[in-house]
Amino acid sequence: MKKLINAPDAVLQDALRGVEAAHGDRVRVSYDPAFIVRLDAPVQGKVGIISGGGSGHEPMHGGYVGPGMLDAACPGEVFTSPTPDQMTEATKAVDGGAGVVHIVKNYTGDVMNFDMAAELGRSEDIEVETVLTNDDVAVEDSLYTAGRRGVGVTVLVEKICGGAAEDHKSLKEVADLGRRVNSAGRSMGMALTPCITPGSGNPSFELGDDEVEIGIGIHGEPGRFREKVGPASQIAERLMTPILEDLPFSEGDRVLAFVNGMGGTPLIELYLMYGEVAKIAGEHGLSIERNLIGNFITSLEMQGCSITLLKLDDEMLRYWDAPVNTPALRWGA
Repeated sequence: MKKLINAPDAVLQDALRGVEAAHGDRVRVSYDPAFIVRLDAPVQGKVGIISGGGSGHEPMHGGYVGPGMLDAACPGEVFTSPTPDQMTEATKAVDGGAGVVHIVKNYTGDVMNFDMAAELGRSEDIEVETVLTNDDVAVEDSLYTAGRRGVGVTVLVEKICGGAAEDHKSLKEVADLGRRVNSAGRSMGMALTPCITPGSGNPSFELGDDEVEIGIGIHGEPGRFREKVGPASQIAERLMTPILEDLPFSEGDRVLAFVNGMGGTPLIELYLMYGEVAKIAGEHGLSIERNLIGNFITSLEMQGCSITLLKLDDEMLRYWDAPVNTPALRWGA
């Protein structure tokens, strides 16, 4: 294993120090318990937005803290859920009197710990609503979940809910919008290689040099099937077909198309994949109104990609376009 680290058990703390050094003009970093919070939090009268999960998926979630997106992010150790005390302290740090929305990926540890934090927040008279993301069409259950995994749609929920909160929408309005985004989005991913966690020093799974895994999760969980490497057009078809059939998407739908890299995939390949996605979407009569292409929800150095399609309505489109100013996502601000 070769990684740019000091010690396997110090990766999170060292990375947080790097975040503070790089972005101290826009975020504050708490080390005990660990969370990242926007510099001006709490914003009075605005719904606070919090998300979190295991580290190793950067820039999700800490890279999305800032105006127009998250008010705070709670990082766990690599591929490990954050703890309830992290989430509770982050909830208190962003409470501006209008309540707090927890955006939670459907992984067992995340769900359990965020539920505990929500109860602790309510015990201190903070209104808390939870938005669960479960957009992965690959499998119904996995090593880490009961039900579908929360993956690419999480980034879209965070951005759209963040825009609505910045517009001073109510707690219920922001949470209901987040749930609507989740229900209108579908994702599926694939891997060309496994990744190696610093703590283990071993690949997360075994994959032959001439094989790809279709339907993986962001922790390297196995997917639907394994097959020989084929052209990008074939891989795009493998991912797009289940996505299109699951909602289902229909001719005339307006969509946001999100092609996401898993951490080790060159941008030239992601744009190539986006071209295939756009072609398939066009053949099905979909109108791609917005897109997002790049490494936004990763799995350490894994090579591969995921595709997310979100069926848009006017409100989603308005808050997707709203200004955002975070370390990893920025426009209009």
